[in-house]
Amino acid sequence: MTQPQLEGIRNVAIVMPAHNEEQRLGQALTGLRAALDALEQEYPRVGASVTVVLDSCTDRSKEICTAFSVGDPRFRKVTVKLRSAGASRDYGVRTALDGLQHPGAETSAGPETVWIANTDADSTVPRHWLVRQLDLANKGADAVLGSVEPDPADVDPSVLGRWLELHPFREDHSHIYGANLGIRASAYLAAGGFPLMRSHEDRGLVERLRRQGFTVTSTDSIRVVTSGRTHARAPQGFAAYLRSLSAGAPAATG
Repeated sequence: MTQPQLEGIRNVAIVMPAHNEEQRLGQALTGLRAALDALEQEYPRVGASVTVVLDSCTDRSKEICTAFSVGDPRFRKVTVKLRSAGASRDYGVRTALDGLQHPGAETSAGPETVWIANTDADSTVPRHWLVRQLDLANKGADAVLGSVEPDPADVDPSVLGRWLELHPFREDHSHIYGANLGIRASAYLAAGGFPLMRSHEDRGLVERLRRQGFTVTSTDSIRVVTSGRTHARAPQGFAAYLRSLSAGAPAATG
């Protein structure tokens, strides 16, 4: 598929689903705040916001988000009862995009100039996370697949070693992680968004993008540290995969 000439990114919408993540959410939001600050320094004319989708939370996740949003208008939260990673991500993306097109929004832009950066509430992004994604987007990427690393403090050394064997850190890797995925809004909408699935919604979206001929770039230059827990939030998700490594039989993953 032939793509039109791309404009530079003018707005960034960060979307983070959360389900009972009070133990790690504060650290995740702190990492995003640092990434937002770095983006503002490097791209001062680019608007940015964070939308946290609180899905069926019964812990203190809402209070933690409120503390961030009160002190920083770039952070906002929405509450849903979807119990689905795919549905939560899609809801957050569409809520963020609606906000950009609202008559009261400071800047309004077409979807080709909006970048959607996805991560998880149990993950910590590096400071240059957004800057690097915009660098790649402005060079023509429609989607950026970043890498992840299980937090060594959470994982048995043997499991971590097995992980590193199967997921070497390198450019042009073959893996897909919802905790580290950026996409141009126009590509997201053209591909139909995240499938409304409890797991593997990230893989489903990227497969659609590739089938439609969008430019997908993989990189290890924006590695995200994520929880190494083995009790799963989503069936067949990242935690379940780590558990399979401890059993010596890796299951399918991105």
